[in-house]
Amino acid sequence: MSKKLFIETLGCAMNSRDSEHMIAQLHEREGYETTDDLKAADLILINTCSVREKPVAKLFSELGVFNKKKKEGAKIGVCGCTASHLGEEIIKRAPYVNFVLGARNVSKISEVLHKDRAVEVDINYDESEFAFDDFRTSPYKAYINISIGCDKQCTFCIVPKTRGEEISIPDNLIIQEAQKAVDAGAKEIFLLGQNVNNYGRRFSGDQEKVNFTELLRRLSKIEKLERIRFTSPHPFHMDDAFIEEFAKNPKICKSMHMPLQSGSTKVLKDMKRGYTKEWFINRVEKLRAECPEVSISTDIIVAFPGESDADFEDTIDVMKKVRFDQIFSFKYSPRPETEAEHYTNIVDPEVASDRLSYLQALHTQILDEKNAQQMGRVYRVYFEDLNADNYVSGRTDSNLVVKVKGSEELLGEFRDVKITAIGRTILTGEILE
Repeated sequence: MSKKLFIETLGCAMNSRDSEHMIAQLHEREGYETTDDLKAADLILINTCSVREKPVAKLFSELGVFNKKKKEGAKIGVCGCTASHLGEEIIKRAPYVNFVLGARNVSKISEVLHKDRAVEVDINYDESEFAFDDFRTSPYKAYINISIGCDKQCTFCIVPKTRGEEISIPDNLIIQEAQKAVDAGAKEIFLLGQNVNNYGRRFSGDQEKVNFTELLRRLSKIEKLERIRFTSPHPFHMDDAFIEEFAKNPKICKSMHMPLQSGSTKVLKDMKRGYTKEWFINRVEKLRAECPEVSISTDIIVAFPGESDADFEDTIDVMKKVRFDQIFSFKYSPRPETEAEHYTNIVDPEVASDRLSYLQALHTQILDEKNAQQMGRVYRVYFEDLNADNYVSGRTDSNLVVKVKGSEELLGEFRDVKITAIGRTILTGEILE
């Protein structure tokens, strides 16, 4: 009988891909099969995130649950960014944990599995040329890492301390991985990196210097690959050549995630983001001039230390000018080992809550106005998820989620769909024959 692996993944798409890598290594080299039944698992992994709210408290709460429910003899491993950050402290606080594996050490999963109380959290470890075994959660879409780590010094962010310096994966390995996924039936790839459009800044070996725009061109040459998505580009690196390639290349989906963080140039400087309010708006205007149909999403932090009413009004001004299609918005909360953790000019919590509520209400209004225009429109949808209510869902080129009545025969297929009902997070439609 095969051994059973239970894995819980928190956080971003990069964590999801890291989990896929670990599943592949454990299947091919250790004979594990995945299970959704925690009590049946021989190995329990939690792949952690250090960015979301109260990540440390969430980790130890989950570990307590795992320890109570696991069967006798089952091992528990903690992986990911919080593992990188806490290291040996995890085993000190939860001595039933068998090993700790940092976000930059995924390829060592088999090694730590056989070393009790192993702690591998070297953020300078280089996996950029490691050939992982292959496993994908979905046969229809392939997530592909194009870089690891981050060289930015944003004062609110712990990622450089958990994933190390930025190194690009050689383009030939990325193209090979994409080709393999397409050969297996995927029609869409999703490129992942902390700052994807800074790709090519540093390679670990003697590699051809390829930038992100050129990487997109090379990937576009893969036959039967129909869609390319990526996240997240950094506004600072959005030069004209990148925007023009995005607009004119028919394989690149017309959906752009542009993390704003704040609309105030003063706050952006305090955050060490490297751009101004004016630069961000200029890049949006250039993007929409070249690609009018683009949808734009963003991240926003309200009440960063020192944010005044005027600073917040600058964020609202950008919201009204850009009219984002989607926002991920949060109240600032300090993270360990970040520069902003030591800032003392903290915004009053009630003010912070009021600002977040106002921002989100404004976006809901914008979203309702945008969605009202969707009724009756026709989109080409790539179906990838089977829902429990006899619906199948997929995404438009511009990243709208659309569901239709249907069965698994639609999965992995493109169809023209007319929108018949509007929701804030999902549209409903009918397939045009």
